[in-house]
Amino acid sequence: MSTWQIVRVVAGSFILLSLALGIPGSPLYVSPWWLAFTAFVGLNLLQSGFSRWCLMETLLRKLGFKPGC
Repeated sequence: MSTWQIVRVVAGSFILLSLALGIPGSPLYVSPWWLAFTAFVGLNLLQSGFSRWCLMETLLRKLGFKPGC
């Protein structure tokens, strides 16, 4: 997998996990504060869409994962 695919898989996983932990009807519910983490991930995705820069993608490239499409 390339860096852009890994970033999207991790972001999607974080969003789903934080929703499961933050929504009161969920069997995994812990606290509504987990929804703040959902917003944080969403804002980072939005920021990277406009600026074309993502910290996680930069770190993955330095770890040796292949960049690009």
